[in-house]
Amino acid sequence: MNHTSYIEISKSAYKKNIQFLRSEVGENTTISAVIKGNAYGHGIENIVPIAEGVGIRHFSAFSAAEALRAYNASKKQSEIMIMGMLENSDLVELIEKGISFFVFEFDRLEEAIKVSKKLRLKAKVHIEVETGFHRTGFEWEDREKLHKILNSNLDHLILAGLCTHYAGAESVSNYVRVRDQIKKYLAYKDWLLEKGLEFEKFHSACSAATFSYPETIMDMVRIGIASYGFWPTQETYMYKFKTLPENNKNPLKRLINWKSTIMSLKKVKMGDFIGYGSSYMAPRDMVIALIPIGYSNGFSRLLSNQGKVLISGKIVSVVGTVTMNSIAVDITDLSGVKKGDEVVLIGKQKKNEITVASFGESTQQVNYELLTRLPLDIPREVIA
Repeated sequence: MNHTSYIEISKSAYKKNIQFLRSEVGENTTISAVIKGNAYGHGIENIVPIAEGVGIRHFSAFSAAEALRAYNASKKQSEIMIMGMLENSDLVELIEKGISFFVFEFDRLEEAIKVSKKLRLKAKVHIEVETGFHRTGFEWEDREKLHKILNSNLDHLILAGLCTHYAGAESVSNYVRVRDQIKKYLAYKDWLLEKGLEFEKFHSACSAATFSYPETIMDMVRIGIASYGFWPTQETYMYKFKTLPENNKNPLKRLINWKSTIMSLKKVKMGDFIGYGSSYMAPRDMVIALIPIGYSNGFSRLLSNQGKVLISGKIVSVVGTVTMNSIAVDITDLSGVKKGDEVVLIGKQKKNEITVASFGESTQQVNYELLTRLPLDIPREVIA
């Protein structure tokens, strides 16, 4: 192995997740697979063909760069949609390639119309409205101007969608706020429809909203974290728990397994310090294994003296400070361990498992952050 670690991506797990999500949203609702953050750390070039293999034909990226990666990875001429960043200078290529994009400010809308006229190609736009997230979206007070521009430029625009994003649908503490957002979205929708504008799709639901607010499912849902096998939060899972079948109380299957190998073994005398500084003193004569991954590989420094890995099917502890390129783990109580043995950082080994959530519990990071911080240069290997 030329690299210090590698990540396995399971096609069968992804298929099971999409089957469950399809049962939740129905056959007539489009599932847009969200691939922002390098497909939540799984790799855009890996996930697009896997998703297309189970019938996904719509992808949501954050940026023009991500969208173009998805476009190049697609073998089924799937729809690609940009939810966030693009430069006006990107519009020519995006419109030529038929890539749709969120429009949430007049500058982007007016430039898209200008480019569309020049190319004599319609721009596919999703009009994002502000309902309470307060990041992007046309305000309620913008509606007259927005309608006027859209209505007078229908020869240059495809109104691919009317959308919004809910703030905190994954937490019951935001219940009132999310309910208010849903009302505001529906009010904006009704107003534009009454004015005669027609949209191909109405969409507002992320993974959390899909599970917790089923009325938000509409024509399309934008599913990110759930498609990779993770519940948005424990609250979301508990909300759904009672409605899940008795024989399948955890229908979401993690795609990712992160593995490395033992680089070397060392004996340490009782009373000696292990690693930098004096954060860990050996309480007995010990044997440690050095693993060639550290915070530069996405294994947080906050896991110093707290992190766990699997060796020989047993959970063992990180001892000492996580360094840039390595960690030390206590294997004193294991027998037969040798250099080159497999180490599981995330995933299963024999009967035990290290979950992404276990990192989150130790570091206060959420699944989303931990997954997307896995460096691009860690090789991803697609497995059945």
